Amino acid sequence: MSSIITAQKRIAGHATQDRAEGRIPAILYGSGIEPVSLSVDPLTFERLYKEAGESTLIDFTIEGQSEPTKVLIQDVQFDSLKDRFTHVDFRQVNMSQEMHATVELRFIGEAPAVKALGGTLNMQREDVEVKCLPKDLVNHIDVDITVLTTFDDAIHIKDLPVPTGVTIVEHGDGLVAKVLAPLSEDALKAMEESQVGDVTAIEIEKKKEGEDAEAGEEKKDEKKDEKKK
Repeated sequence: MSSIITAQKRIAGHATQDRAEGRIPAILYGSGIEPVSLSVDPLTFERLYKEAGESTLIDFTIEGQSEPTKVLIQDVQFDSLKDRFTHVDFRQVNMSQEMHATVELRFIGEAPAVKALGGTLNMQREDVEVKCLPKDLVNHIDVDITVLTTFDDAIHIKDLPVPTGVTIVEHGDGLVAKVLAPLSEDALKAMEESQVGDVTAIEIEKKKEGEDAEAGEEKKDEKKDEKKK
């Protein structure tokens, strides 16, 4: 099923007005085209973004035009205080040219070294950079962590199951995931002692800052008294 969205043209520089009217300002750009200022419906875009993310081709239409074009969500701006998207960049894709994209990694299964040995799964990567023709682009790559049976096992970028037509453009030795052994009692004790030391140092520093502040206030009061005399 294709991801689809329709945008409206807008006047450049009127982003604030679009937000006030409840729409998300956007821009469409790409190789060989002039950037176009647009706006999109927030509910439609939020649903699309959850489904497509930033590595799924989208059938993009501008109101008044009959032929859709293929685009990617290139960048988004989000206001966490107001809990809403404030701007979207759409990049038009040339289907005949190789492209670069960021693809999400999805970890599947359960690592035996976690379940049986009590280790902690350490995931070093959430995505990878790839190149491919647009028709070969995938929105995620599955990472099977059931191969992590001991604390010596590790999954590297070169171990990822790359789909046909897709090439990862990062160094193959980059670590993706491994299971860390649980800390020994001595290591835990040393960590606890270190944390206690840190807390004590912070408390001493705060006390010193408080004393310095009080001394500063006293000097100010003394100066005021001298001026009054």
